[in-house]
Amino acid sequence: MPSTPSVSLPAPGARSDDVALLEPGGRPEESILAGSSESAHDAFAAPWTDKAPSASAVAAPDLTTLSCPMSVMWEAASRPTGAGWTAGRDRVAAAGNPSPWYRHAKRAIDVAGAAALLVLFSPLMLAVWAILMVTTRGRPIFRQVRLGHCGRPFVMYKFRTMAPDALARQQEVRNEQEGPVFKNRRDPRITRFGRLLRRTSIDEMPQLFNVLVGQMSLVGPRPPLAQEVARYEPWQRRRLSVKPGLTCLWQVSGRSEIGFDEWVRMDLWYVENQRLWTDLTLLARTPASVIGRRGAY
Repeated sequence: MPSTPSVSLPAPGARSDDVALLEPGGRPEESILAGSSESAHDAFAAPWTDKAPSASAVAAPDLTTLSCPMSVMWEAASRPTGAGWTAGRDRVAAAGNPSPWYRHAKRAIDVAGAAALLVLFSPLMLAVWAILMVTTRGRPIFRQVRLGHCGRPFVMYKFRTMAPDALARQQEVRNEQEGPVFKNRRDPRITRFGRLLRRTSIDEMPQLFNVLVGQMSLVGPRPPLAQEVARYEPWQRRRLSVKPGLTCLWQVSGRSEIGFDEWVRMDLWYVENQRLWTDLTLLARTPASVIGRRGAY
């Protein structure tokens, strides 16, 4: 399976860890969706295009564990032309600090910082991995396709925090956040250990590998899901104009306690004020934010 999918377009209301791969020789609106789901929001990925009002997809079993049901064919709901979001090509112009010196310095800090943190926290990460190997029946890592710099899709990694039967319990959960994002403070599908991981932000530690390979930065807007971006207003899409990150102004200012519009405005502030001093300041504020746990759930 390719490491970077060319298409990954979950349907509205879904949060997919399934990786959508463009079938060789196929059209963008016909994709194979491989993988299994962690939650009600992981069910299926619906390929969206700007030209086609509807699309079909084949949901295939997990290609490595064959843990999903047999393949099913389904028709995505029709959408007006232009309402969709096509991943796999740049959809937002790059912005932020254009200085080559800044970009090289930022990348050097990302590599050195991510490597140092992986070494520092490797005992903790190995312990969490071992516990999750038992509690998740051998599936400790949650893989989810997000949209990164300029809307390019990539596979983001987290420690798994939800129960195996999360999909069957989707009706128990309601969205407590405004806008296209899904947040629930007391989501009953999150395991006791998973809640601890979320409250301490340990579940995000595998994203240090995303930073190492250049898909993310230590500092930048949090990477969104494709179906969230499809519901963005035009001005909100500009948050994709810089590389996504582990921490950001939203992350150190209250996280999920902040409304979506204000969250986007914070990200756009970063786009306009992206410089080394801004990055170092946000990095310095992050440990206190993690310890304080405000808005972490």
